Amino acid sequence: MNDDLSRELLISIAGEYGTPVYVYNADKIKSQYDRLSRAFQKLPVRIFYAGKALTNINILRYIHSLGASVDCSSINEVRLALYGGIIPEHILYTSNSIPFSEIEEAQRLGVHINIDSLSALEKFGKRFGNSYPVGIRVRPNVMAGGNLQISTGHDKSKFGIPIDQFEKILKVVKKYNMHITLLHVHTGSGISDADLYMKAVNHLLDIVKYFPDLECVDLGGGFKVPFKEDDSEADVDLIAGEVKKAIDNIQTKVGKKLQLWIEPGKFLVSAAGYLIATTDVIKETSTVTFAGVDTGFNHLIRPMFYGAYHQILNLSNPEGQLKKYAVVGNICETDTFAWDRDIPEIREGDLIVFKNAGAYGFEMASNFNSRFRPPEVLVKDGEPILIRRRESLEDLVKNQIISNKI
Repeated sequence: MNDDLSRELLISIAGEYGTPVYVYNADKIKSQYDRLSRAFQKLPVRIFYAGKALTNINILRYIHSLGASVDCSSINEVRLALYGGIIPEHILYTSNSIPFSEIEEAQRLGVHINIDSLSALEKFGKRFGNSYPVGIRVRPNVMAGGNLQISTGHDKSKFGIPIDQFEKILKVVKKYNMHITLLHVHTGSGISDADLYMKAVNHLLDIVKYFPDLECVDLGGGFKVPFKEDDSEADVDLIAGEVKKAIDNIQTKVGKKLQLWIEPGKFLVSAAGYLIATTDVIKETSTVTFAGVDTGFNHLIRPMFYGAYHQILNLSNPEGQLKKYAVVGNICETDTFAWDRDIPEIREGDLIVFKNAGAYGFEMASNFNSRFRPPEVLVKDGEPILIRRRESLEDLVKNQIISNKI
């Protein structure tokens, strides 16, 4: 199985569909899924793909075909999964800061639900009592993932019900005789430290005994993937081994078997994605050489938003002499992808590619500066398949109304 798309294929796709263009490698997605499945094979695990990383319906359908269910962060992600033919039993809905009507809609659709706040838990209990099984997302007050932007389990995070409010959780559950079948924790993204990961897991497992109807524990995702050649990554085999020991121990104490759920997103699709762009302008100044490309933070915002690093390769001149560039976009804002980056000489017209663009790339794209979002292409069995067309002017204006009052 080839986990990396060839330079020749990427150039061919750019020639056929134009640039910028997102390209995804189905083989890489499958190899990541298989790797995770093997790591957790000694546990009764269900993998829920965190669809927010990349929600193209074809990607959801493909990952579902591998055996995964889908984790959704909004009611529209739930609707997309259903639209893609995924049944409610294979869909998990966990959201935050939302109107209760969205939770009611998830209940009507029949999907698994996680409750994220005491307020929503109270409303759910009052509305449904014990007639609908539901999960609770607990915030473990553990910092993971490296910074506040990608960590979701620390004591200032908006996500989940703080573990120190556990007595209040029990009070609401008892008040409405709620049917709690799932406990959920997710500490963030970029997790490589097994000990830190287990600290949050153990917080969750410590409260299992208080929920007699419990069937599943959901440990979230966030496994770190490498972005640089020398980057560390999550040792999923080590993490799975530690999780198994903890699960076995708690099952012995409570006298029942528990199913394990995990929610990988970036782990499955990040390295499978490429964003190809054309260099339109080389601008040399006394201090820096800019390589201006036909994309910007409207298509890939992670470097500007998170300070994320993406490898940048010159597809057209891979053997060129290394030179330092600031790779910048064509947006009328500061949209610098890389400063002072060593790249084989870039010439106007050269194709460059951003690697690790599969997660939160197209998904966070916008129409800023009234620019079109790019097409998406999935390469499966060596064949490029268009799974989203490039936008047009009609897409920009279709919801606008020209009023005769103006």
